Amino acid sequence: MKTFNAKPADIEKKWVVIDAEGLVVGRLASVIATRLRGKHLPIYTPNVDCGDNVIVVNADKVVFTGRKRTDKKYYWHTGYPGGIKERTADKILDGRFPERVLTKAVQRMLPKESPLARQQLSNLKVYAGSEHPHEAQNPEKLDVAAMNSKNTPRG
Repeated sequence: MKTFNAKPADIEKKWVVIDAEGLVVGRLASVIATRLRGKHLPIYTPNVDCGDNVIVVNADKVVFTGRKRTDKKYYWHTGYPGGIKERTADKILDGRFPERVLTKAVQRMLPKESPLARQQLSNLKVYAGSEHPHEAQNPEKLDVAAMNSKNTPRG
């Protein structure tokens, strides 16, 4: 029995739209990363971009469990001595670019710093509002909340 290795010509990319309103960030990011890599397909090949194109709407309405919204910190460095900066998740979600929380969560679940990871991340389109400009691709709706009861916060 031979192992099947997908070639780029064998891949048929689908478009999927996910409504992120009321979904837990980490669980949603895990589903998105799986779709971007193509691990949900039987023809999955680790070194080929065989995943779907994913559109996420209402990214500003994602939720964290516990106290993560106020306690989780995102760090970056300016490049100068003593230039470490931090910002909490609620400041980012209430700020100018709330979709970055979800984008960073997905980016950190993909393979690290490789051309393939950059290609797969470019297949992710995240929008803070409920509108997106990809209606011409006829995306199919993926109901992440119905996959598992833990995908939405309790109580």
